[in-house]
Amino acid sequence: MLTQSSGKISGKEPLYKTLAIFGAFCLFLSAVEYMIPKPLPFFRIGLANLPLMLAIDIFPLPSFLVLLCVKVFGQALITGTLFSYIFLFSVTGTFFSALLMYFLRRMLKKERVTFIGIGTAGAFVSNLSQVSLAYFFIFKENVFYIAPAFLAAGLVTGIVLGAFCELFANKSQWYKEIKGEIL
Repeated sequence: MLTQSSGKISGKEPLYKTLAIFGAFCLFLSAVEYMIPKPLPFFRIGLANLPLMLAIDIFPLPSFLVLLCVKVFGQALITGTLFSYIFLFSVTGTFFSALLMYFLRRMLKKERVTFIGIGTAGAFVSNLSQVSLAYFFIFKENVFYIAPAFLAAGLVTGIVLGAFCELFANKSQWYKEIKGEIL
């Protein structure tokens, strides 16, 4: 590869640069999502998961985990929930869903599972883990009143976000170039 003085990035710098860009996208989308009214208690659309989903095809697992931590802690700082029980819900849902999406996409290969599939699976697992936490820590049996709507809304947003990622990954020249640099 060429050196940095010639205007090109060399070594591990493309990985770090791309990780920083994706982390910034997570934080930006977290801020945007924070401004959108919640249709259900604790429910977020999941906009900040878009960079995570797109990162699955780019980053090795250790870098993906770094991005995951940037997203979770950055989102908690933006929303002011870092030292609250809401952070526990967020970290649980994000880690379970992101790891499931990563391993589904990597194990089944992108030819067999689309972003729509991993988005749907990720949203379902995230919401299911959060409903489980709500059952044990807050609402007990009352969680069954909100669970169907919560899971259904997550299913819809998972499909929509997955469709956006699929379209973006297929149409974006920038994304294709980034994948080429990292891989």
